[in-house]
This record gives sequence, C-alpha cells and structure tokens, in this order.
Amino acid sequence: MNFARLAAAAVLALGTTSGWANEAVIKKAIAERLPGFKVDEARPTAMPGLWEIRTGTEVRYTDAAGNFLIEGELMDLRTKKNLTEERVTKLTAIDFANLPLKDAVVWKTGNGKRRIAVFADPNCGYCKRFERSLQDVKDVTVYTFVIPILGPDSTEKARAIVCAKDQTTAWRSWMLDGAVPPKPEGKCDDSATERNLAFSRRHHINGTPAILFEDGTRVPGAISAEQVERKLQTLSGKS
Repeated sequence: MNFARLAAAAVLALGTTSGWANEAVIKKAIAERLPGFKVDEARPTAMPGLWEIRTGTEVRYTDAAGNFLIEGELMDLRTKKNLTEERVTKLTAIDFANLPLKDAVVWKTGNGKRRIAVFADPNCGYCKRFERSLQDVKDVTVYTFVIPILGPDSTEKARAIVCAKDQTTAWRSWMLDGAVPPKPEGKCDDSATERNLAFSRRHHINGTPAILFEDGTRVPGAISAEQVERKLQTLSGKS
C-alpha cells in the first residue's frame, strides 16, 4: 500500500473540505454583519489567509472568518501584477460573438477589418469625447449600443436616433456636431433600446462609455485614440 499517496490524497481532501467550510463561514458572517451585502462567491487568493468575496463583478477581500472587510487592489509585488484588475477583467469579459449586433448603430473607417463595441448614452459627455477620438482610429468598425441611462431626455434622444431613417447619420450628427435628431413621427420600432438596456443590465454595464474589444476585454471610460490603437494592434499581433 502506498501510504505517501494516501496521505497526500487525505490532505487534498481535507483542504477542499476546509475551503468549502470557509466559504460557508464567510458568507454567513458577512450576511450577519453586513445585512443586505450579498456574497455570490468566496474564494482564497494568492495571499495566504486572504479571501476574495465577490458580489456580481465587484471584488473585495476578507479573512477566513469573515471578521474584516478590505476594499482596494491586491498587488503581487514579485510579478508586478494587479491581481484585482486581472480578476475584474475576467469577470466582466463579454464574448464578442454573443453581442446582438443587429441592435447596434454601425459605422466604420477604412476597410473596417478591426472591430470594437461601445455602450453609450446620447447625453454622456465622455461618450461624445470618445466618439471624437475614434475618428482618428483607422480601419475599424464601431458597433454602438445606445443605452439611455441618464434620464428621460436620453430616452427621447435614443428613440429619435433608433427610429431615424439613417441611424448612423442621426447618431454621429448628434454626438459629433450637436445636431439634435428630429422626433419620430408616428409609431416606430424602438425595441432595440430595451434589448440593449436588458443586455447591459445582465452584464453589469452601469456606466458609459463601456468599450468592448474582440477578445472580450472591457474598458470603462473614454480612453484615447492611441490607447484604442495599441489594443487593436495587440489583438492583430502587430508590434
């Protein structure tokens, strides 16, 4: 009988059981001490004794007993990696192939071979800034999912854009030139807006602009044209 192998298996089993027990202990402790704070998952981190607690796509940290709560970023000083950032990037990733592209406002520059998606509100100033920045990015197709989250006027403008005969012109004229889209006359099918909002809620897209690249990477905020270009070049394997 291989006692060494049996001992190793016992240790592994004990560690797994302990991990399950700790997760249960942490969830129970946090629920008792922070009513309304729901822990979807508790898991050990690379730092001994430190546990990650996840709510949706938000990450915080605690000890194995759930006595302490830490908000902030976990850095691995040996590798210079931001472990919190890596984890959140993984949690917020969206498969580009699953995007409902038929519900997007589409425009392109050059050959349009490279693709990005943007979730934007028509009254979002940072979205307008990003739209202007994109004019300097070559050979890209941009899929914009209009999500009116900034109030009733955003909803009205989104409807006017979605119902326009030429959605692309209506969107870009407003975002780049400030030309208010005319209100639609009569009925129109603006259900794409509701589908976009539902999609954004499912994927915890709570702010605009939210930028999605073809590798599933999601970036919040109005990054520069240079940052977009660097990411696109990385995806295409160029230096």
